[in-house]
Amino acid sequence: MSNAQPGEKYSRRHLPKPKNDAGRNLPAAIGVGVGLGALVIGAVWVGPWAWYTVVSLAVAGGMWEVLSRLREHSFYIPRTLLVISGVAMVWLSRPFGSSGLVAVYVTSVLLLMFGRLFHNGRHRPPINYLRDMSVGIFVLTWIPLFGSFAAMLSLQSTPVASGSAAIVTFMLCVVASDSGGYIAGVMFGSHPMAPAVSPKKSWEGFAGSIVFGVVTGALLVQFLLNQDWWVGALMGLGLVFCATLGDLVESQFKRELGIKDMSNILPGHGGIMDRLDGMLPSAMVTWVAMSFLATNVVG
Repeated sequence: MSNAQPGEKYSRRHLPKPKNDAGRNLPAAIGVGVGLGALVIGAVWVGPWAWYTVVSLAVAGGMWEVLSRLREHSFYIPRTLLVISGVAMVWLSRPFGSSGLVAVYVTSVLLLMFGRLFHNGRHRPPINYLRDMSVGIFVLTWIPLFGSFAAMLSLQSTPVASGSAAIVTFMLCVVASDSGGYIAGVMFGSHPMAPAVSPKKSWEGFAGSIVFGVVTGALLVQFLLNQDWWVGALMGLGLVFCATLGDLVESQFKRELGIKDMSNILPGHGGIMDRLDGMLPSAMVTWVAMSFLATNVVG
């Protein structure tokens, strides 16, 4: 016999039922998410050196995952060389800024182009040269190039806000976008947004991302970056679009390889890249926005 009171039965019957399966181990996902959040906050609080260390480790881990999955599917890409190059892109952006970043990036592309050309020696033609070289350049752009902008945010500042505030703002906007999209998608999702790329992503989930991202952006930009709330709302909207498109890019990448997650290193989340997919393009957009504010805003 149930011990529930009549009022409890009534409230349970009238709670909205999720339309879709959550698709993940929520306790594990929440625990890992809290741990990652604490790591980020700690690195931002310590300063640029700590933040650069966290970003470089994330870039190295993400590249290793992606390149490993590619090699498992017969792509020949020099994994160790590209990971070292990616980490160098991040760290040389600290003393030399975007100039150091671009210098390492183009050097890495040249090494990839020329090294892949003679992989089979001078007397045997390379196999799948255009495919492997193009994918290698894509990985260098997708992970370490965009990731370096996340690192350089720690060195950015405006007359009224620090780089640390910008890091917190963009990361919380992306987290809010992911959370809003997940909640709305599970509870109400019924109209696929891009079924050929990501069948589970719905327009209802995208609407939830916009609501959470815009509200978070408006609040954070007003109170952390000391700009008008509507500037934050626009920034939040832009980051929602970047995060969503970044997620779709990774979804298509995994779909072409026939895999569900990049790895299982993060319980409830998948791999490192399954967490970085929306962060990477959002970091670049935030860096551009902070660069504009630094030169056009007077405190």
